[in-house]
Amino acid sequence: MYAVIRIRGNTGIRRELARTLDVIGVDRANHLVLVKESNSNAKMIAKAKDYITWGEIDENTLALLLEKRALLAGNKKIGVEFLKKKGFKGFAELAEAVMSGKTGLRELGIKKFFRLHPPRKGFERNGIKKAFPEGGALGYRKSAINKLIEKMA
Repeated sequence: MYAVIRIRGNTGIRRELARTLDVIGVDRANHLVLVKESNSNAKMIAKAKDYITWGEIDENTLALLLEKRALLAGNKKIGVEFLKKKGFKGFAELAEAVMSGKTGLRELGIKKFFRLHPPRKGFERNGIKKAFPEGGALGYRKSAINKLIEKMA
């Protein structure tokens, strides 16, 4: 499962690319969505590579994200009562169920996006207009996305 974070905003963006970002689910900067690994999703992500960063999220980071940033309808935070009502013992068990595909965020009534802070101590050295391998913030990060999510959660 990929974690996709929108890095750059809407100014000067082509309509076609804005539509692709909306379909992915990241319509604002510093929003994160979880995307299943598939051929169609990979093509959309590749098309939007100049505005997003992505990588494989692990269960610990997903549990942290669900605990700190997951919202229900009405912008209510998820609590222990909600987890018990849905049959989960904790956020780690919920993260495991989401990662394995046993349940989805929509099925549980959790919003599909996570609003994040800008990263503490900023993005990488070369800013938000360069690719990650060049020292920037954009593009594919592999497992380094987990570090960025922890800085932003």
